[in-house]
Amino acid sequence: MEFNEKLQKLRISRNMTQEELAEQLYVSRAAISKWESGRGYPNIDSLKAISKHFNVTIDELICGEEMVSLAEEDIKETNKRHTELICGVLDCLMVLLFFIPVFGQQEANEIISVSLMSLTNISKWLKVSFVIVVSITVLNGFSAIIISNFDKPVWSRHRLASGVILLIIGNSLFVLARQPYAGVLYLSILIIKGFLLVKSK
Repeated sequence: MEFNEKLQKLRISRNMTQEELAEQLYVSRAAISKWESGRGYPNIDSLKAISKHFNVTIDELICGEEMVSLAEEDIKETNKRHTELICGVLDCLMVLLFFIPVFGQQEANEIISVSLMSLTNISKWLKVSFVIVVSITVLNGFSAIIISNFDKPVWSRHRLASGVILLIIGNSLFVLARQPYAGVLYLSILIIKGFLLVKSK
């Protein structure tokens, strides 16, 4: 008997609905449905909780081949979470643009490097655009870090996608505004994130 059949049988033997079991295990009903339909396995922590809840051993719940699949899936999920966390941290690093001198500013006959906060020799709307793009990128990074702690893959995908889009917009804006160092910084973060996302697939 496969794990999904065993789980369903154990749940039914206790006269529990999927919602009730999900509540007891602190997971979503969709996760229980996924496990019982054979479309996936719980992670190690959830497997321990199932074992404890039904008072059975893990060996009784899952066979050797399933254990290998479970371990592989768990490693894959861990790698994805680490990637999401790193991508969030990279977005948060854009806050440095407010303080480090990567923007060029014409003063007298020379161009000096200043931070975004000290940038004065440009139009107001352009500076506001810079502040908005950088701020939204940083906020996206913070939300990605927070979301990486929850079991919400759809939210994580949205944060990753929005992070990439914000980096592309920021890079384009800085390049068009002739701020190459800020553009290069955004492009570098975009390349690193792209590499991490490809590697985590």
